Amino acid sequence: MNDGSSTANLVRDLRVELDRYSPGEKLPSSRALVERHRVSPVTVSRALRQLVAEGLVVTRPGAGAFRAEPRAAVSAPGDTSWQELALSADPAPASDPAAHRGAEVVPRSVDASDLLATLAPPRSGVIELSGGYLHPALQPERALAAALARAGRRPGAWERPPTEGIAELRGWFAREIGGVAPSQVLVTGGGQPALTGALRALAAPGEAVLVESPTYPGMLAAARAFGLRPVPVPLDAGGVRTDLLADAFRATGARVFVCQPLFQNPTTAVLAAERRREVLRIARRAGAFVIEDDFARRLGHEDAGALPPTLASEDPDGTVVHVTSLTKAASPSLRVGAVAARGPVLERLRAVQVVDSFFVSRPLQETALELVGSPAWGRHLRAVAAELRTRRGAMLAALAAELPQWPAARVSPGGFHLWLRLPDGTDERALADAALRAGVAVAAGRHYFPAEPPAPHLRLSFVCAASVAELTEGVRRLRDAWAAVGS
Repeated sequence: MNDGSSTANLVRDLRVELDRYSPGEKLPSSRALVERHRVSPVTVSRALRQLVAEGLVVTRPGAGAFRAEPRAAVSAPGDTSWQELALSADPAPASDPAAHRGAEVVPRSVDASDLLATLAPPRSGVIELSGGYLHPALQPERALAAALARAGRRPGAWERPPTEGIAELRGWFAREIGGVAPSQVLVTGGGQPALTGALRALAAPGEAVLVESPTYPGMLAAARAFGLRPVPVPLDAGGVRTDLLADAFRATGARVFVCQPLFQNPTTAVLAAERRREVLRIARRAGAFVIEDDFARRLGHEDAGALPPTLASEDPDGTVVHVTSLTKAASPSLRVGAVAARGPVLERLRAVQVVDSFFVSRPLQETALELVGSPAWGRHLRAVAAELRTRRGAMLAALAAELPQWPAARVSPGGFHLWLRLPDGTDERALADAALRAGVAVAAGRHYFPAEPPAPHLRLSFVCAASVAELTEGVRRLRDAWAAVGS
């Protein structure tokens, strides 16, 4: 039995045992609980923390654990219907119709459903092929723990950091990005805050923002939450169609284009060399910014070879705002990233970050610096590159064996997933629902399109499963789901 299930079982048993004690009465010691329930001291400690969080137990240093006093009854629900009006998008009172003429009505709703679908942990017994983070077995947990311990002992580790980020970490990111100075880098709380901060800094509510189609749902959700209008620009095997990009700039007057030039999510496409220059030329002609989301640079596979440089490293004129993060390659809880820019836009990006969050936790920054500066970091990246290649091959082989009627997936030497074009007429939503009933979670392709999808797709991740064997079993369950929906 793993420690997680041991903790859950002990919490369940202790909830029952609490009925034997009066409020304020002391519970048995941790040692007694260890002996009685035949679990480890760590399990007892975790179970008590869970009961404290639930308000059932209180702990007193040096005295032990006690049954908590009964909680006050929850008040009866009130009438919150007034919030429908307060949260509406109407920019002016209905009694002032003149104020409506010429006013832009910007939606104020925030839809995170697509993100929550991939962030929520699967229920017990479900194989996860839908997420975007390394399985714990692939994360450098020992290196992270050692880095965290060393970071806590650094002089000044708990002092307030500079709002831009600690200098050494900015310098490391600058070297990784290439072509930018440390003074042109801001440390952020991960890639998503860097991306959303860039959108807020560069576009005003109601404006169009050009995006690749398909693209990352988190960026679409952020753009719509800020009242922006994502306008799709189609991709092919060489990345964004630059002929259509120029047309989109002319048609919309957009001043921002968001792209992922390396191992794009979800297609895994790499922007072709000749298109890299063309994207920058088109954006400069339009007087527009390019937000380069370089999320997958540390997710190259063992057979990837030399990776192309960042767009930012080839752009001296400040067209590119570069976004990067350590999270994908390390742990979902290492929320450390960076945004790099040249010119006056850097000050606006910094102002947005200060208004939103002041700064990134210094202990977290120090931990990131300790991690990337250790020999363990290079070893970890090499191990992940080898494992990604192995898992990619295993998933491709399983798909060929179990679902030979599906079109072959495009193979890319980087990223963490496969993008599958399903046979015409497939109801991808019904297939994803059937897959979940069969015990495997997959991501329906419609979430990745800013407009109507041109065809049914699935995105299958090979980094969030526990093992190659689990990947293979997940594809087998997907085959059963395909049969169940009668496709």
